[in-house]
Amino acid sequence: MAAALVIPHIAGYAFDVSPDLSNLPTRERLSPAAIKGFLRIMEKWGIKDTEARQLLGGLSSGSYYGFKKEPKHRTLDQDTLTRISLLVGIFKALNILYSKSLADAWIKLPNRNSMFRGMTPLAYMIQRGLPGMLHVRQLLDARRGGQ
Repeated sequence: MAAALVIPHIAGYAFDVSPDLSNLPTRERLSPAAIKGFLRIMEKWGIKDTEARQLLGGLSSGSYYGFKKEPKHRTLDQDTLTRISLLVGIFKALNILYSKSLADAWIKLPNRNSMFRGMTPLAYMIQRGLPGMLHVRQLLDARRGGQ
């Protein structure tokens, strides 16, 4: 018998497993904060705009600079929101695991973990796309005892 997920009920709070990113109003609500968070993370990590666009799945320069300039008036698609969510989780895990300076530098340091084969985590995620981001997130979650 499989264990069932029990979602708590507390008056005034809604606990969902995850937001429905196929729902346009949900994406409209989440996009401005997601964009702001993404841009802050890219700044802290010292990521170039070309690399940031690749992390977002090859976003065009026009779209990228448009949402940089006007984050409040942009609605991201499901794929882009998922990518940003993974990057936020990676950022959070790094800041739990390491000092601030190492947490910010880790993404650009060559890594000897067999998963990376000497590549930087940034290069790995750019090369492998969404699955690569998921692998990095899972690795960091496992390191902090999350799995």
